[in-house]
Amino acid sequence: MNAATDTFAGPSTASDLETFRETAAAFLRDAVEAGVACPAYGAILVPALHDQARVWQRYCYDHGWAGLHWPTEHGGRGLTRAHTGVWMEECERASVAPYLNLQGIVLAGEAIMRTGTERQREQFLRPILTGEVLWCQLFSEPGNGSDLGGLTSAAVPDGSHFVLNGQKVWSSNAQFAEYGILMARTEPDAPKHRGISFFLLDMTLPGIEVRPIKQMTGDSEFCEVFFDDVAMPADALLGERGGGWGVAMAVLEDERGGAGSSGVISLRKRLTKMIEAAGDAGPLGRQSLAELHARGNALAALMELHGADPRMAPVAKLANSELGYDEVAIGASLRGADAMLASDETEAFLYAPGMRIAGGTSEIQRNIIGERVLGLPREPSP
Repeated sequence: MNAATDTFAGPSTASDLETFRETAAAFLRDAVEAGVACPAYGAILVPALHDQARVWQRYCYDHGWAGLHWPTEHGGRGLTRAHTGVWMEECERASVAPYLNLQGIVLAGEAIMRTGTERQREQFLRPILTGEVLWCQLFSEPGNGSDLGGLTSAAVPDGSHFVLNGQKVWSSNAQFAEYGILMARTEPDAPKHRGISFFLLDMTLPGIEVRPIKQMTGDSEFCEVFFDDVAMPADALLGERGGGWGVAMAVLEDERGGAGSSGVISLRKRLTKMIEAAGDAGPLGRQSLAELHARGNALAALMELHGADPRMAPVAKLANSELGYDEVAIGASLRGADAMLASDETEAFLYAPGMRIAGGTSEIQRNIIGERVLGLPREPSP
């Protein structure tokens, strides 16, 4: 990496972060002008941008803009999370992807730094930052939906290996990924949440079959993944055997809080577009947009005031998912018959229902809010 990696080390101050912001914005402007920056695509890497995103990740690493708060011995800059937050904000302003994919940089990377052995850190962290290793997430299963505690995929200890059998679904980028973060049951007789372990799975192992799922947009961002007597080495285990639930809950907190302040910037952009769209809408359309705009402003204020509080993550996720769905539904209504034609807006309309499922369904978010944030009684279990 270049000399920029030695700049801005140490505690972050307001002036330090402002200088850092200016430098980040200049780097992104130059990258956009040079045509090397990858356009923003949200939490899920779009298959069509796969190659460009990998080139962009390597470019960021080579120029000192990858893993800003990660330790320098693993390829990072050794700065603070505040610096990472600034980078995310400036990427959102520039409409540029801040990293290769959430599953690798945020979920796998943070989990390995937090829980991994020194050998696992040395093996995985730098290749994550360079874009050499792409990760997928292997949590959800067909029979359990968002109930991760009910997963049935089993990893049975067998000498120096675990023998893995089962199925996962809704795994984004699994058809491209070299590794996946996996939850599987290792203690079948243990209580529901205590018999689960967390693994770093080599996706090239024999017995793994990946089947892309065709979406109604025509794309295949998600996959089914099948395991048939897959021999996982024992050192694929991350953390304690049977302690995977705690590892996974920390990962899910990273996922729900991954956008940070950049999410507010993205939301403000969307609110501006609502105002622009109102000029072409009739009285009823303007009323619908005004109601939607008020909800969006309330969400933005909530995120600005309480974004650092982890209890707000499910609230923001639920509100943003429902707002996004209603946003594209109203937009399609305003376009009338044109909304049925092939366009970017049509694809957004077809894609929107999935965002009420991805990252935990809206129903699950309501349960989390009720039980963990408001302290209401747990939902009855049939």
